[in-house]
Amino acid sequence: MRIADAQRDVRTTFLGGFAGQLVSAVVWASSAALATWGSTRAGIMALVLGGMFIFPLTLLTLRAMGRPAGLPSGHPMNGLGFQAAIALPLMLPVIAGAALYRVEWFYPAFMVALGAHYLPFVFLYGMRMFGVLAGVLVGAGVALGLYAPPGHPSAAAWLTAAVLLGFAVLGRMLVGREGLREARMGKADAPMGRMRPRA
Repeated sequence: MRIADAQRDVRTTFLGGFAGQLVSAVVWASSAALATWGSTRAGIMALVLGGMFIFPLTLLTLRAMGRPAGLPSGHPMNGLGFQAAIALPLMLPVIAGAALYRVEWFYPAFMVALGAHYLPFVFLYGMRMFGVLAGVLVGAGVALGLYAPPGHPSAAAWLTAAVLLGFAVLGRMLVGREGLREARMGKADAPMGRMRPRA
């Protein structure tokens, strides 16, 4: 299988990351709401615990949409997908260290880790969009960590939820356009095929 074909499989199966980023946006928004109207500790726990269920909830969302819940067994991109998925949980000790030093750094540190986690998606999906998403999250996380006024730790969580939702919609739009373009090319080729002389 060619790399481009494998990447197209990932794009079409996961709708350009739509389901995963939609679920992630809901988890981040829930965490932000708890941190805003409850306590920072509750928001942190919601994000850490909710994050553990993002992948199964993504597969459930795909099934609810009537789509296959993942790539077939033996697909060449399964390995990279697994590595990208476990990268973020492995960064939790670094995030925890930042939060123990200064609790306002929890969400910005998580944003930086989340952005780094999205970098392999550029190759996995064959979409440069994920490079932009990674840059936005890392840049915003660093800026908020350095310059955000104290007393508003949930601002980074709200921003992350909005960014993830925006890129979820963008990913689905890009994959939808790709599908339409391929369908049009197929229709354009069909009449030509019928006009070819028979052997």
